[in-house]
Order: sequence, then structure tokens, then C-alpha cells
Amino acid sequence: MQIVLPPELEDLVQSQLASGKYESAIEVILAGVKLLKQQEDIYQGRLQDLQQDARIGWEAAQRGELVEGSTAMAQIRANLHSRHAAHS
Repeated sequence: MQIVLPPELEDLVQSQLASGKYESAIEVILAGVKLLKQQEDIYQGRLQDLQQDARIGWEAAQRGELVEGSTAMAQIRANLHSRHAAHS
């Protein structure tokens, strides 16, 4: 596979090479692809968590286990905050 990079990305690759962190352009590109994969994995994990939370909420609502809106929002914010802290 041959790839032609736009000038701004070529400059970024060159600056990474000049920094000494990488020995070749392919190492820089591979690092970027690995980072993209990590971000995708994180996104998929969060999406699955949200889908599961939505299912749990739907099932609870079907059983009549409803919570006041302001209480629910406070719980959601607390859950998001704790998840964010765990992933940081």
C-alpha cells in the first residue's frame, strides 16, 4: 500500500522524526494507527456501557421503577464522572 500524505501531515511526520522519538516514517504512521485503534476501542466500550445502561433503564421503567428526573440526572452525572475518572 502506498500512501500520499497532505503537506501538513508530512510536516508532522518529519517533526516527529526530527524529535528522535521515531527512526522512520513508518514508525510514526504505525504509532498514529495504534492510537486510532485505542480510541476506537474506548469508544466501543463506552457505547456498549451506554447501551447496557439504556437497557437497564428501559427494563426498570417497564417494571414501574421510575425515578424523579432531577434524581436520575444526578445519578447519571455521578456515573459519568466516576467512569471518566476510572478511564483517566
